Amino acid sequence: MPATAMNNPELSIHTKRDPYAVLRIRDFRFFISARVFGAMAIKMQGVIVGWQIYSLTRDPLALGMIGLAEAIPAIGVALYAGYLADKINRKYIVTAVYSMLILCTLGLLLLSAEIIQMPLSFTVRAMYAVIFLTGLARGFLAPSLFGLLSQCVPRELYPNSSAWNTSLNQISVVIGAAAGGLIFAAAGFSISYLINIFLLLAALIMIACISPKPKPVLVEGHALLDNLLSGIRFVFRHQILLSVLSLDLFAVLFGGAVALLPIFAADILDAGPQGLGLLRAAPSAGAFIMAVLLIYKPPLQHTGRKLLWCVAGFGVCMIFFALSRNFYLSLFLLMLSGMFDNVSVVIRSIIMQTFTPDEMKGRVSSVNSMFIGSSNEIGAFESGVSAKFFGTIPSVVIGGGITLAVVAIATIKAPLLRMMSLDKKQE
Repeated sequence: MPATAMNNPELSIHTKRDPYAVLRIRDFRFFISARVFGAMAIKMQGVIVGWQIYSLTRDPLALGMIGLAEAIPAIGVALYAGYLADKINRKYIVTAVYSMLILCTLGLLLLSAEIIQMPLSFTVRAMYAVIFLTGLARGFLAPSLFGLLSQCVPRELYPNSSAWNTSLNQISVVIGAAAGGLIFAAAGFSISYLINIFLLLAALIMIACISPKPKPVLVEGHALLDNLLSGIRFVFRHQILLSVLSLDLFAVLFGGAVALLPIFAADILDAGPQGLGLLRAAPSAGAFIMAVLLIYKPPLQHTGRKLLWCVAGFGVCMIFFALSRNFYLSLFLLMLSGMFDNVSVVIRSIIMQTFTPDEMKGRVSSVNSMFIGSSNEIGAFESGVSAKFFGTIPSVVIGGGITLAVVAIATIKAPLLRMMSLDKKQE
C-alpha cells in the first residue's frame, strides 16, 4: 500500500494544494525518470520504424500493419498482464519489460545494419516480427507501471501525481519524436537505434533505484478466469469510467492520423524525415502544455462538459490538418489536437487512480490498455486501410467526422458523463 503522511516523514510538508508535492517523494522522482527515458526511447523507435518501413515499401497499408503487429500481442496478453501485475512484484515486471525492449531494439539495429545483406521482403517481415515482440512486452508494461505508481505516492496525491506523470511523459514523447527524425536524418538508422538502447538502459537503472515495494495483496481462492475478468467487470460497473474509456476509444480509433504522418511528411507537406519528427512531436508538445496548465488548475469542475468539448475539438483539428498544405499550420493543428486530447488523458488517469483499489490496479489498467493503448495501434491499422481505399486526405477527414459524431452520441446517451464534476464525490 502507498505510504501515508503519518508513517512517511517525507510527506509532512505535502498538501493537496501544493503543485510540487509529489516531486518531493524520492521514489516518484526515480519512477518518473524511468518513464521519461522509456517514453523517449519508444517514441523515437516509432518514428524511425515508420519512416524506415515506408521508405522500403512506399505503401500506406504497410504503415497500418505496424500498428496491427503491435496491437495484436498487446491485446492478447492484456488481461493476464493485469492479473500478473496484481499478483507479483510490479517492479520486477517493469525491469523484465525494459530488458525485453532493449533486446528488440538490438534486433532492429541488426536488421538495419548495412553489413547484413538480405532480401527486401525478408527485412520487412523480420521488422514486423520484432515489432510484434515489442507489442508483447509493452502489453505487460502499462498495468505494471500504473500499479507501481500508486505504490510510490500516497492516495491523497493521486491527482497531483497523475498530472505530473502525464506532463513529464508528454515532454519526453515530444523530445523522443523530434529527436527520432533529427538523429536519423543526421546519422542514419544504426546510430538512432543505439541511442534508443542507451535510453532504455537509463530507464532500467532508474527502476532499479526505486525502493523495494511489497507484492500486491491479491485475494486468493478465485479461479484464474475469474481473476482475469474481474477488471472488466469493475470497469463496466463504474458508469463514469466506462463512459470516459469508451469516448476515448472511438476518438483514438477513428480520429487519429499519426500512422499516416510519414505520407504527409513525404508526399503532401514535403517535409522529409526532420519534418516527420516534428509532426510526430507536435501533439505531444501540445499535450505537455496542457498538462502543465492542469497541474495548476486541474479539471475538477464541470469535468464532463470540458471533456466532451475537448474531444470535439480534437476531431475538428484532425479535419483541418488533413486539408492543410502549410507545414507550420499543420504543426499548429497537431499541437492543438494534443492539448485537447490531454484533457481526457488526465481526467481518465485521476479517475482510475482514485477509484480503483490498489489490489486491482493492474487488472483495471489492463482494461484501459485494451480500450485506449491498443486502440492507438488498431487505429493506425484502420488509418492505413482507409488511406489505401479512400486516399490519405479523405480518410483523415472521415475519421475526424466520426469523432464528432461519437461526441454527439455521448452527449445525448451518457448524461452521467455530461454532468460529471470531479470536485464532487463520485459514487
